[in-house]
Order: sequence, then C-alpha cells, then structure tokens
Amino acid sequence: MAPVEIRELTKRFASVEAVKDLSFDVEPGRVTGFLGPNGAGKSTTLRALLGLVRPTAGTATFDGRQYEQLERPSTHVGAVLEDAAFHPGRSGRNHLRVLAVTGGHSQRRVDEVLETVDLTSAADRPAKGYSMGMRQRLAIASALLGDPQILILDEPTNGLDPPGIAWMRELVRRQAADGRAVLISSHLLAEVAQSVDDVVIIAKGRLRARGTLEQVLGGDEVASTEVRAREIDRFAHALEAAGHRVERNGDTLLVLGVAAEQVGEFATREGVTLSYIAPRGRSLETAFLALTGEPESPPADTGAAG
Repeated sequence: MAPVEIRELTKRFASVEAVKDLSFDVEPGRVTGFLGPNGAGKSTTLRALLGLVRPTAGTATFDGRQYEQLERPSTHVGAVLEDAAFHPGRSGRNHLRVLAVTGGHSQRRVDEVLETVDLTSAADRPAKGYSMGMRQRLAIASALLGDPQILILDEPTNGLDPPGIAWMRELVRRQAADGRAVLISSHLLAEVAQSVDDVVIIAKGRLRARGTLEQVLGGDEVASTEVRAREIDRFAHALEAAGHRVERNGDTLLVLGVAAEQVGEFATREGVTLSYIAPRGRSLETAFLALTGEPESPPADTGAAG
C-alpha cells in the first residue's frame, strides 16, 4: 500500500466535473510532480485528499485511511496549500508554537523547523513584515512541525528568489532521501524537472500520463539531436527535404525525433562536416504540451502507478 493513493477520484461542482476517474500513487522515498494547466483539477484533487472537499466518487487516502481518520494528522501529513495564511501580528515563532500546542508537538520542534527553513534570525518578527519568500518558508516549517512521513506542497517555490528555489529543491530531495513521500503540485515545469522522480500530468480533470520522469518524457522514442555545421543552411534544407522536423537557433539545429547516430550518418551521406553533435532529450515543457494538447486522447499509463 502506497502512503498516498488516489483511486478513481471524481469531483463534480454542480454541472462542472473538476476531476474524473483520477488514479495515481505517491511512493515513499520519492518526489512526485503533480502537473496540469490552470483549471486542470490539481487543487481540487489536493483538497479532496486533505478532506477539505468531499469526493463525488472514488477515494483519496493516506496509508488506506482518509485524512479525517488519521490520529494526530500532522504527524502523518504535512501540507502547504497555495492560500496559506498567518495572523499578521503574530511572530513566526509564536505561529509555530500555537500549531505545536494544537498538534501535540514538542516546543523544541519549533526551533528545529525554524532552523530547517533558515528562518531563525527572523523568527521573532511579526509575520506581517515577512516577504513572500519568508512566508513560504514559514508555511513549510508549519508542514514539517509534526515530522510527518508525507509532504504535500502546492506551488512550494511561490515568492522564492533563485537561491530560495535552489534551497527548496535541496529540501524536497532531502525529505525524500529520508524516506518521506513528497507530492509537489506546480506550474514551474523546469523546476519540477530538476526535483522530481515521478510525474503525474492531468488536463481537464483527467489523467494524461504518469510514471517516472524519464518514462513521461519518452526516453529514446522522442530523442532529438543538436548539431552545428559550417554549411548549416544546406544541411537544414537537406534534413527537411528528407522529411525530418528541424528547429533552428542561430548556427544550431535541433533535429526532432532523430537519434544522434542517424543524424551523423545523414550528414556523411550529404557530405556535410559537423562541428558539434549531441543527443538532446525532450523537455518536460514539450511533453507537457503534447500530453495536454489532445484532451480527447486516452491517458498514457507509462508506469506501474495503478
């Protein structure tokens, strides 16, 4: 049994079907990216998982139990939703102290999580004076307070500057390395690609793909090749005449869907000398657009998440 299991989850709001028959798992020791365009159903799924909305059908459970069935839930699940709020006049430290009391956690844990999110120096300042990035760190500290084995982070890099984003990336990888199951919902695809092990992509409330990052990106099936050559114009025309799709950026060509070995052989046949050739995998952005651009296509179950 996976720490997080979504099974045939459906949620309707009047005539709007926000989520339809959605199923996936979040495994321990791994970071799962939960991706989809605006209105895809990500927030509805997370809110159903955390007991904030009731599913129309299906289940969303932690170790086989609904959130409201968990005893001391903050010791099992830590969550940061996009609309995290704080009392503006309360310091960051006192905010965490209140949560520690209500959750039955040691006050010593407050100092530990403040250090984890690098907020100790600002802990006694009122939260109203915090920057967006500091507020995000405080929200993450709140999620970590009960030392949970499951973390759910909705847009965790909101308000963070580039060093903060790098810090977040290291934090989630560290949490997974310690055996926790981490679920990240985000629209920042480039950041997700550097942080996650598994990917779940939805559009219009329906599953489009799930599996490891490599499986969803497509691996060798969608390999492309980057090349540079002195006769770049002639080589580009020859490739296009042979039916290959080519993208050009200055003196560099990206030959889509063709492995480097095949491009090299083609250049030899055309008598073109290449100054540079290297394989290039499909980006998460490309895979995302391909998977969400065909709303009527069936979901691609590329992993064993059933």
